[in-house]
Amino acid sequence: MTDSTAYLPPELAAGIIVVPLTVVMGGIEGDEGDEVTPAEVAAALTGRRVAVTTSRPSPERLARCYRAALAGGAAGVVSVHLSAKLSATYEGAVLAAAEVDPERIAVVDARSTGMGLGFAALAAAAAAAAGGDLSAVVAAATDAAARTETFFYVDTLEFLRRGGRISAASALVGTALSVKPILHVRDGEIAVRDRVRTTSRALDRLVDLAVAAAGDGEVDIAVHHFVAEERARAVTAALLARLGPRVRRHWVSEVGAVVAAHAGPGLAGVVVHRRA
Repeated sequence: MTDSTAYLPPELAAGIIVVPLTVVMGGIEGDEGDEVTPAEVAAALTGRRVAVTTSRPSPERLARCYRAALAGGAAGVVSVHLSAKLSATYEGAVLAAAEVDPERIAVVDARSTGMGLGFAALAAAAAAAAGGDLSAVVAAATDAAARTETFFYVDTLEFLRRGGRISAASALVGTALSVKPILHVRDGEIAVRDRVRTTSRALDRLVDLAVAAAGDGEVDIAVHHFVAEERARAVTAALLARLGPRVRRHWVSEVGAVVAAHAGPGLAGVVVHRRA
């Protein structure tokens, strides 16, 4: 099981239970995905200037999912979620697991989000399909998370600051002198990785960082964006040109409503998963 911020490609999500986070726009709540879309968040943040916030799935909702999986014949559940430093989802999952069956439910902090979480969930699913027991599936998710790095560019740090995902001091440093911030997920938190003067240089630097993170082996690449498909396509083309046949699989996708609400329009990000 994972949560909706994994943004798994539909063709890979079969067999994985996905629990949605909640998005609140103008006081109205809805599930990320079916009920609240990235386009609606974009309209709220830009045109209508409506406040957008997010919240975790309730422990009760998570517990219902665990009970349904176990009642449906699952020997156990490995629940892989976005970083505990970015959301209370992990905490809620731990509470739900303790209530339902702590012996048969394990919760993993992927220490990232987007496909930084998605790659860990996919590794867990593959281990489970191969017949791994609970500890083997947890180990697969944890190992995949450790081999994954996330870098991203945003036009402004204001949305991350508003949502408390980056400190006011970091936001100030990241935008001082009109520089363009490049961020990464480090130890489960968002931090400023680099600063350049223009958007084009920021995207070039994003590619440089992703190539360095790839090392010398084979990788899977996910490129995310929010209302910035052209940027995402350009970054993807540059990565494929530089990494060549070392890229086993790659995806380009727009993030969902939760990450969109915190990153703001213009987001371009790269998730690099080094294959074992």
